[in-house]
Amino acid sequence: MGKLTTHVLDTAAGIPGKGIRIDLYQLSDGRRALIDTRVTNADGRCDAPILEGQNFKRGKYELVFHMGSYFDTTGIELQEPKFLDDIVLRFGISDADEHYHVPLLVSPYSYSTYRGS
Repeated sequence: MGKLTTHVLDTAAGIPGKGIRIDLYQLSDGRRALIDTRVTNADGRCDAPILEGQNFKRGKYELVFHMGSYFDTTGIELQEPKFLDDIVLRFGISDADEHYHVPLLVSPYSYSTYRGS
């Protein structure tokens, strides 16, 4: 069975993104259903896969990384409204037997992602 994992790296500070709330939604028929909410640990990862087992299915999903709250804890002074606040990543799972790793590399003014392993 496949699984979904993520991690967050604060590229501006060169550290893992600790204490970041992440919401996972499933998208279907124009609707968005919240599946789970997690918070990253000291390593910038969730303690367990965000999605796995019988709940890990083909389909469209969305991860919402609540970065604005994280940036508030870093001591960096940012103008309001912040350039980046909630970062939304939409992606598809086409094979329910594979591992999908969706990391976020982020700074207050940019981010990137990729399908990792």
